[in-house]
Amino acid sequence: MAGREKAKGWRIVVISAVLPVAEPLIACLRELGHEPIAWLLARRSPEFYDRPLPPWGEITDKSAPDGVSLIFARDKHVVAPLLRGLEPDVVLCWGFGWKLPQEALDVPRLGSVNQHPALLPRHRGPIPSAWALREGDGQFGITWHRMDAELDTGPILAQSTLPIEDEWTTIEEMGPSILQATFELLPQVFERLAAGDPGDPQSEEGASWAGYFGEDYATVDWSQPARKIHDQVRAWHLTFGQGDVSGPIAELDGERVKLLRTSLNDRGDGARAVETGEGNIWILESEPA
Repeated sequence: MAGREKAKGWRIVVISAVLPVAEPLIACLRELGHEPIAWLLARRSPEFYDRPLPPWGEITDKSAPDGVSLIFARDKHVVAPLLRGLEPDVVLCWGFGWKLPQEALDVPRLGSVNQHPALLPRHRGPIPSAWALREGDGQFGITWHRMDAELDTGPILAQSTLPIEDEWTTIEEMGPSILQATFELLPQVFERLAAGDPGDPQSEEGASWAGYFGEDYATVDWSQPARKIHDQVRAWHLTFGQGDVSGPIAELDGERVKLLRTSLNDRGDGARAVETGEGNIWILESEPA
């Protein structure tokens, strides 16, 4: 009888559009005894060339982690043949905008797995962490799931939650804790892959869609409690500029400003305090709307 698959030494392709995710993920995979062989990204379309670059700048061979091939796919239809040439055991996807065809997902020997920052089936879609703040969840969800041809609907391999700290205002402050909590689930994910475990099917009960924000959430209402406004500001930060609407916009001294960072406590740095419907909020950073 053949021995059980060992969760070690796998050839893994990372698919991500986010350098602050891909870089530590590749390092974590090496620590777990696996071989990250490539990092696959989507090539930017010409219509996006004029858009601002993310904070980490353009991803090039200079910024990519050492020891992996850096691959820019022109569109989703070439992902399957690219993966076949790499012969991966596993594909790990985290922060990638394309809906990949089943043909590509079927290439890796042990499966294709996605990280989704929500407790699926709740908050499927592009900005789940922002919706967790908008709906006052008090915690971020984390899910690793097998991928299928739909978005965020595949069987679940591991889940956990992370309390949202009041002082977190940006992804730079939240990121290290989110990464750590997510990486801690990987051994469980790999053990299930090694066992050929198909994962736990998602129920449609409690499913929701975390789509882009609209005008209904773009304006700050100072009569709301300070906590709701603070969460609104942080939620917009976690949209990462996606969608057609910009927010949150507030009126201060007769002027319209976009709130970028707020606090529920006086940090003693001269930040402006504003009275709300319940308590004060401190404006740490804003810009003209």
